[in-house]
Amino acid sequence: MKRNQLLRLSAAVLFMGGLLSGLDSTAYDNTRWGAGYFPNVELTTQDGTKVHFYDDLIKGKMVVIELIYTRCVDACPLETARLAQVQRMLGDRVGKEIFFYSISIDPEQDTPKVLKEYAEKYHAGPGWLFLTGKKDDIDLISQKLGLYAPPNDRNRDGHTPAVVIGNEVTGQWMRNSATDNPRFLAILIGDWMNSWKNRQAETPKSYADASVLKIADKGQYIFATHCAACHTIGHGDKIGPDLRGVTSLRDRAWLARFIARPDQMIAEGDPVATELFKKYKQVNMPDLRLADEDIHALIDYMQNQTETAAPEPASGAHP
Repeated sequence: MKRNQLLRLSAAVLFMGGLLSGLDSTAYDNTRWGAGYFPNVELTTQDGTKVHFYDDLIKGKMVVIELIYTRCVDACPLETARLAQVQRMLGDRVGKEIFFYSISIDPEQDTPKVLKEYAEKYHAGPGWLFLTGKKDDIDLISQKLGLYAPPNDRNRDGHTPAVVIGNEVTGQWMRNSATDNPRFLAILIGDWMNSWKNRQAETPKSYADASVLKIADKGQYIFATHCAACHTIGHGDKIGPDLRGVTSLRDRAWLARFIARPDQMIAEGDPVATELFKKYKQVNMPDLRLADEDIHALIDYMQNQTETAAPEPASGAHP
């Protein structure tokens, strides 16, 4: 694990609510982070099923919980796309031993039908519930999880872009950035939170066999951390379009403005932005809040990747 990942893990552990001390080999004493702590309020899933937060969603489970709302144009789209990556990495463990929950902080708008459509846009698989309920109950849940953000006119996102990871049985709970590296999140969820029981031993390798370390340039780093959850360059559409050739297809100034303020361009009725919004199931492209120099580094990277990629197959041919 890289040093910066270890530092993040160490910092996260400091904020963890419930690492139990004095555990014996027979049982966990989890009274502090069990039924006496978590509210058992009623929520409704994207399929219209009524569930209780503690009894049905938390008790006896390993869980991953985020707050979202479907109209969000800031962090929520990237958060949800990132968790979709993590879910694929964890495979069929999600729904069996690990459970994902996305709880709406806008329950008046986010009905079960709206949440179901939202889940489908992000290819959410089995074991991932999208939940709504009474506003006061959701506020209580978010406060207990340490995710609550009071109303703030200067914070249009409306919540903290964080994810809570927990194991109710062992009392381990921690908060982490919801947009962190997906492999790092998968390790936290799948291995660390389960006391490394599922960790597969790796055969030690010689330093002589190590691959040459390649330092990512700024554009590559920005693409990997902000764009790769929804896009590829030359590997087909994901949640959003394949970006191979986009620098030839679109004017650079248009690209820069669209990356900077996609929501504003759609609101203004820009024909290309509107067409893309409709074509890709009205998924909101997040406002990444990148500096101008970062945006241009990102565009340069996409252009370079297109120019150095293998030529596309002729019409009718198969790759």
